[in-house]
Amino acid sequence: MSRAPLIPEQRHQELLRLLRSSGVLSIHELTDRLNVSHMTVRRDIAALEKSGQVVSVQGGVRLAEWVGHAPPRERASRAVLELPRKQAIAETAARLVQDGMVVFLDAGTTCQSVVPFLAARTDLTVVTNDFHAVLALCGLPNVHAIHTGGEVDVSSGSSSGPLAAKAVGALNIDIGFLSAGSWDLAHGVTSHSTDKVLLKQAVMEAASSVALLADSTKWGIVERFNVTSLDRLDTVVTDDGLPPEVVDRIAEEGPSVLRA
Repeated sequence: MSRAPLIPEQRHQELLRLLRSSGVLSIHELTDRLNVSHMTVRRDIAALEKSGQVVSVQGGVRLAEWVGHAPPRERASRAVLELPRKQAIAETAARLVQDGMVVFLDAGTTCQSVVPFLAARTDLTVVTNDFHAVLALCGLPNVHAIHTGGEVDVSSGSSSGPLAAKAVGALNIDIGFLSAGSWDLAHGVTSHSTDKVLLKQAVMEAASSVALLADSTKWGIVERFNVTSLDRLDTVVTDDGLPPEVVDRIAEEGPSVLRA
């Protein structure tokens, strides 16, 4: 029995998957592998090129040089990746924090990197589901630290799930900093874990303002579960690795874009 035809979004993801394996593919190869017409392949390439994920070459297409790859999920492996980007993003994000605020720091090494930049603030309450971040916060006497508790994920050094989401729901958060291992224009922020989705969405409900901290190496990656579209974010803090046309398209969705 023949396979049902893919919808455009499924074809786009399959096209990107094929390019990640091969680097460059011709139009002819893509029509064979996707089982569609030349015109359909060209339309798909045009859509992906508009979002900055691929680049047309003579007779074919390749991945844009900066398109991201899914980072490792183990904390120790992620901690040593893209340190200059993380530090720059963290320093820029910390400028959004004012004295007296209640701040949420999501799990992850980028959000943890914000902690040292909060040392000059006074009367802060910082809420986090990250065990490494809460230990770092213990060294800041001007910060009242709250850990959400919840289901422990040893590999990421954090917790999430319904118990963590309930703790967040009991708080009035001024600004919530969300992390992301995968984000793009079509899907927004996505995650491999429903527990993490639940917590991130609880933060969005509890926070007056939501800022996504995500570097350009994670752009163009899609995980199984949707967290939020980009138009529900107030701010995106990223690095200078995204092309200007991609930054413009993110801003068109609604959030302010700060490039570290």
